[in-house]
Amino acid sequence: MERKHHYEGLSEQEVLQSRLKFGENVLTPPAQTPVWKRFVVKFCDPLIVILLVAGVLSIGISFYEYFGLHEGTQVFFEPVGIFIAILLATGLAFFFEEKANRAFSILNQVNDDEAVEVIRNGNTTKVAKREIVVGDLVLLDTGADVPADGELLEAVSLNVDESTLTGEPVCHKSSSADDFDSEATFPTNHVMRGTKVMEGHGLFRVEKVGDATENGKVFVAAQIDNSVKTPLTEQLDRLGRLVTWGSYGFAGLILVGRIIMFFTEYALDWIHFLQYLLDTIMICVTLIVVAVPEGLPMAVTLSLAYSMRRMLKTNNLVRKMHACETMGATTVICTDKTGTLTQNQMRVYAMRSDEKGTTGQMLMREGIAVNSTASLDLSDVEKPVALGNPTEGALLLWLRDQKTDYRKLRSEAEIIDELPFSTERKYMATLVRSSLLPGKTILYIKGATDIIRHFCTSISGNITWEEIMEQLLAWQNQAMRTLGFACMVIPDEKADDLKAGIIPAIMQGKTSIDVAFTFLGIVAISDPVRKEVPAAVKECIDAGIGVKIVTGDTPGTAKEIGRQVGLWSDADGERAVITGPEFASLTDEELQACVLDLKIIARARPMDKKRLVETLQAMNQVVAVTGDGTNDAPALKAAHVGLSMGDGTSVAKEASDITIIDNSFHSIGRAVMWGRSLYQNIQRFILFQLTVNVVACFIVLAGAFMGTQSPLTVTQMLWVNLIMDTFAAMALASLPPMEKVMRDKPRDRKAFIITQPMTINILAVGGFFFVTLLIFLYILEHATITQMADFFHLKVGFYKHMSPYELSLFFTVFVMLQFWNMFNARAYATGRSAFHFKDCKGFGTIVLFILIGQVLIVELGGQMFNVTPLLWQDWAFIIISTSAVLWVGEFVRLFSCRTRRKMGNKNRVSD
Repeated sequence: MERKHHYEGLSEQEVLQSRLKFGENVLTPPAQTPVWKRFVVKFCDPLIVILLVAGVLSIGISFYEYFGLHEGTQVFFEPVGIFIAILLATGLAFFFEEKANRAFSILNQVNDDEAVEVIRNGNTTKVAKREIVVGDLVLLDTGADVPADGELLEAVSLNVDESTLTGEPVCHKSSSADDFDSEATFPTNHVMRGTKVMEGHGLFRVEKVGDATENGKVFVAAQIDNSVKTPLTEQLDRLGRLVTWGSYGFAGLILVGRIIMFFTEYALDWIHFLQYLLDTIMICVTLIVVAVPEGLPMAVTLSLAYSMRRMLKTNNLVRKMHACETMGATTVICTDKTGTLTQNQMRVYAMRSDEKGTTGQMLMREGIAVNSTASLDLSDVEKPVALGNPTEGALLLWLRDQKTDYRKLRSEAEIIDELPFSTERKYMATLVRSSLLPGKTILYIKGATDIIRHFCTSISGNITWEEIMEQLLAWQNQAMRTLGFACMVIPDEKADDLKAGIIPAIMQGKTSIDVAFTFLGIVAISDPVRKEVPAAVKECIDAGIGVKIVTGDTPGTAKEIGRQVGLWSDADGERAVITGPEFASLTDEELQACVLDLKIIARARPMDKKRLVETLQAMNQVVAVTGDGTNDAPALKAAHVGLSMGDGTSVAKEASDITIIDNSFHSIGRAVMWGRSLYQNIQRFILFQLTVNVVACFIVLAGAFMGTQSPLTVTQMLWVNLIMDTFAAMALASLPPMEKVMRDKPRDRKAFIITQPMTINILAVGGFFFVTLLIFLYILEHATITQMADFFHLKVGFYKHMSPYELSLFFTVFVMLQFWNMFNARAYATGRSAFHFKDCKGFGTIVLFILIGQVLIVELGGQMFNVTPLLWQDWAFIIISTSAVLWVGEFVRLFSCRTRRKMGNKNRVSD
C-alpha cells in the first residue's frame, strides 16, 4: 500500500529484546487433563463413594462367610454386583463424555504460522504470526486477519469485522481524531487480534501480543474452570447424605433390637454374645449395603446418556453430561444477538424507488452492481455468501433475489473512476460508461441520504423529499441502516476527457460539469431476526425463564431486536436497558439490585457478560449462556450451561457444554424440555428405588425384633438389586420427554429432589408393602403352605419355620409387588395412564425381560438362589393378585386427573 510517511520499523536486535520482554505472539494452550484423571474424577460422586465403602465392607463380610462360616462361593456375588454397578455407572459416564469430546475435534486451532506483512529495518517483509512482537509495524489489507492489538498509524476506508469480540460485523477504523467514535466498544484508532479487515487498508503499531491481547484475555478467561456445581450435583449430594444417615439409623436400631432380643432369650455368655454381636454387625453392614441404591448413579448416567443421544437428533450436541439436566433447571438465559437471534447476514429489509419508471429502476440496479466493493460467493447456488462489506453484500443479494446478475452488469459497464466510502464524505461514487444507456457516461453515488440530497436537482418518481425523510426516520427508528442512491448522466461533449481521479473534482464543482444528480431511491438494510426466534423466546418466557440480550451493538438496535423477538416493549422503559460502560460502573450491590429487571445490555464488552453471569449465580439463579464468538467464551465457561452455536468460533465451542448445531434458539427450548423431563425420570427412579429400600429396611428391622431368619438370601437380594436398580434404571431413564413440562416454572434449585408428594408416596406405598409382606411372612412361618390355594384354609400355629417352597413364594411376591409398582413409578407426574406406551418401547422390553427372568430364576435357580419351582397356578395367582398395586394406582391417577380438570374449569369460570 502507498504510505504517507516512511517507516523504519524495528531492527533485528529490537525484535529480540521485545520478544524477551513481552513474549511471543501465541495464546497459551489450555492444560490437558490426563485420561486417567478424567476417569478417576468419576469416582468422586458421593453416591459412588458410598458404594465403594459398601463394596469394601461387603467383601469383608463375604470373606468371613466363606472362610469363617464355610459357606459357598455365592457369598461373593453381592460385592461383585456392587463393583459391577460402580464400573458401569462410572464407565458409561466416562465413555459418553469422551465420545462427545471427540466430536469437538476442531476446537481451538490457531494458525500461528500464517504469514503477516510487517515493516522491519526500513523494508517490507513477511513473518509468521507467532513472530510478531510489541513495536512491530504491521500492514493490513482487505481480507487480512489482525494478528495482534495495536494503534493505527494510517487507515484508508478501513472497516473491520469485530463480531468475534463485540458482536459488531462492521466497525469503521481511522487514525484521524475527527473520526473517533466515543461510544465504540474499542477505540476507533485501535485494531484487535482475532478481528478481520473487511475493506480498506492500514498500518498499525503492535502494542500487545499473545495472552496480553483482548483476544488472549478472553481465551485465558475461557479456560478458567469455576467448578460451578450443577443443581443435579447438589441434589444428589443431599440424597447421598440422606441415604447414608438413614441406613446408619436403621442399622443402629437393628443392633439395639438384636441385643435386646439376645438378653431376652439367652443367659449371659460372653463367648456366645460376642459371636451373636459379630453376626448382628454383619446384618447391619449388609443392610447398609442393601439400602444404598447402587442403581441411582446408573439411572443418572443412563438418563443423561440417553438424553445426549436423543438431544443430538434435536440439533443439541452435548459435551458434558450434566448439562442435559442443568438445562431443565435454567432460570435465566443470557444470549448474544448476532448469529443467535439474528441471521448474521445483512439483508435488504425494504426499498423505495421509482416503481413506475423502468429507466429509473434499471439505473438503480446498475448503480448497485457497479458502485460496490462487495461480491458474492456462488459456489453454493442455494445459499450465496456475501464477501466484503456486509451492507453492500446485502444489496447484491437483493439483486439476486430480483433475478438480476450483478456480475453481468458489472462486467458490461466500463469503470472509469471510483471514489471509496469515507466517514468524512459519507458516500461513495463510481463513474462508468453504462451498458444500460449505450454511449452514456454515468456517475453513481450512494450513501447517507441527507448528504446525497444536496447534490440532487430532481427525484425519480412521484415522491417528495418530505416523504423520503419521513420514511427514512421510520426505518432508522427500527434500528435499520439506510442508504440513498443517485446518479448523474454526464453530457456527451464532456464525457470523453474523464479519467481516473476526476470524481472528487466533479463533486466539488471544480470542473465544467454541472453537479445535477437525480435521486433514485432509498433502501433499509438490517440483520433479520431468525424466523423461529420469537416463538422460541416466548416458549422460554412462558416456561418461567428470563431472557437477557447481551450485545456489542447500539442500544437502539438492541432494543429493536428485543422488540422483534418479543422480549422488550416500550412499557419496560429504560430501566430494562443498560450500556456496557454504565454496567461496568455499577457496584456489585447496585448491580444485584437491578440485574433481574435488565433485559438488554448494549455496547457490552466480553467481561461484562461474564460479570452478569456471576452476579445472577450469586443470586441463586441457574444461568445458561448462548454465544458464537470469542467474546462469549468467558461467560460460556462461567455459566452453569454454555451453549455455543454450530458455526461459532472454536474458542466458543471449547468453552461451552452444548453446541446448538443448527444455530437455532428454538433448539434451546428443546434442550430445556429434555432437561426437565430427564430430572423427572431421575425422580421416578428414586421414587421406585426408595420404595423398595424402605420395604427391605423395615422387613429386616422387624425381623431383628421378631428374631426371625432373613426371608431373602444374598443371591436373591443380588437379583432384586439387579432388577430394581440396573434394569429399573434402564426402564425409567429411557422415557421420552413431554411438552407439558414447558408449561411449568423452573424448579427451585434449593428444593430437595424428593418432593413432598414423593415422600408421601414412598411412605404410603412402602408402608403398605411392608405390612403386606410382614403378614405374609408371619403366615409362611406359622403355617404350612405347599401352594397358594392353602391360603383359603389356613391353620396358623406357634412354630417358626419356612420351607424352601415358602421362601420361593415370599421371594416371588416381594419381586412382583415391586414389578407392578414400576408401572406406577413410570406414570408418576405424567398425568397419563401407566399403559401409555407411545415412544416407550424400551420400557416394555425391559419389564418383559424382568418378568421372564424372575420365572427362570425361580424355576431353574435351584440351590444357587435357594428356590424351588412353583406351580403354574401359583404363578397365575401371584401375578394377578399383586397386579392390584397397578390397578389401585390407575384409579388414583384417574381420580386425580378428573379433580384437576374440575378445578381448572372452575378457575376458568371464575376468571
